Amino acid sequence: MRVAVVLSYNGTHFLGSQIQKSSQNTIFGQLENVLKQLGITSKTVASGRTDKGVHASYQVAHFDLPPFWDDLTKLKRVLNEMLPKTIHVKRIFRVADDFHARYGAKSRVYRYVIKVGESNPFENDFITFIDQVNFNTLQQNIKLFIGEHDFANFMKMGSDTKSSVREIYKAFAYQHKDLIVLNFEANGFLRTQIRFMAGALLDLSAQQIIEKLECTKNHRLKPAPANGLYLAKVKY
Repeated sequence: MRVAVVLSYNGTHFLGSQIQKSSQNTIFGQLENVLKQLGITSKTVASGRTDKGVHASYQVAHFDLPPFWDDLTKLKRVLNEMLPKTIHVKRIFRVADDFHARYGAKSRVYRYVIKVGESNPFENDFITFIDQVNFNTLQQNIKLFIGEHDFANFMKMGSDTKSSVREIYKAFAYQHKDLIVLNFEANGFLRTQIRFMAGALLDLSAQQIIEKLECTKNHRLKPAPANGLYLAKVKY
């Protein structure tokens, strides 16, 4: 029986989500370790990878269950008891045998969370603090990313990808209480792409962003910190 699991996690102290040979200190390294203890040896397949320090409120993965695990309510409870408290199973449900968490996803939504002011130890792992920002300019400039673009200037060097062209379906900024949230939805993202886009919105002018998107000029740019980034939704 194939099942899908919806996870949320605090990525602060993990080396990203993807399983690594050199360390089990990853989100899915931890999950597969617990699954093996429960007699579930199927490989977990995630909707996508999140980098070191990046969080998720809605990450999706699939794996196959042996016949003796037919009580999904119990499985969810046991997983949450055995997993680190920084990883939580929100849902687990049966899916079609050909369901694929990665290739079946139509779009992914990420949010980048910003706060103006001094950092503090209670929020610093989850929010990027900045000194100042013009919110109206931010709202206008984020729209520049909408559409299909070559994001060669917005990805980590050495990324293994056949094409750097991606289509951004939605991009907008909004305020929630004392937070500023950047929202991006696309058919897929390059490695570190969202952090580079967030960094561009905080550091570059509209014209400079356009020039980077058109690959006419490669203005120097640092990616925004990982701690403000969340995988917020995967749509199928």
